[in-house]
Amino acid sequence: MRSTYDRPPEDLTARARIRDAALAEFAERGFKGATMKAVADAAGVSVGLVQHHFGSKDGLREACDQHVRDAILGAAGQIQEEADVDPEFLRGMYEASELSVRYLARALVEGSPVAAALFDEGAEVAERFFTATWPDDFPPGEAKVRERAVVMAAMHLGTIVLHEHLSRRLGIDVLGRPNSSLIGIALADVYAHMGEWFDAEQGSRIRQAVTDLHMKEHPDA
Repeated sequence: MRSTYDRPPEDLTARARIRDAALAEFAERGFKGATMKAVADAAGVSVGLVQHHFGSKDGLREACDQHVRDAILGAAGQIQEEADVDPEFLRGMYEASELSVRYLARALVEGSPVAAALFDEGAEVAERFFTATWPDDFPPGEAKVRERAVVMAAMHLGTIVLHEHLSRRLGIDVLGRPNSSLIGIALADVYAHMGEWFDAEQGSRIRQAVTDLHMKEHPDA
């Protein structure tokens, strides 16, 4: 699914325009499938200008990696720092990061360095969340904190990796601007209701059965 620029081309510098074109090309075709010429054509510049700014396709990917890391981690950091997160703030965050999220979806599948770094940093943020929110249940340094945090990171990033299946099933582009909040609200609703379900009788029995199985297979855990 091809993404459009977040801003009109005339509002961007040539370097930023090239980078955004590369984000879209890499997201759609992958690193191997994307070409310098396709990036140049999409940005409305010459291949020579792309080479002038970035040197090579590897250099272009490095610039994209850095931009995506800054965009996504920066947005996550702002949410953590904001006492009141209003809808307009979230709308701006979603719109600014659409290209980055599409790029990350492909990078997670291809196994790029930026994907690994963002996954690890996301898991570390989750670890801090667990230990700060439930310190008695999740003391810092315990193995189960790391286990829960990495599963949580995989759950969230999995919705990005599988965005084409989500879009096909729902009949919309879930990463497109009009629908970009859908995954977030769905996750929040799922967490809220599954929490209630696991606290009730049937959910509690299943959780206990899984716990008992784990303890039987890992008696020293």
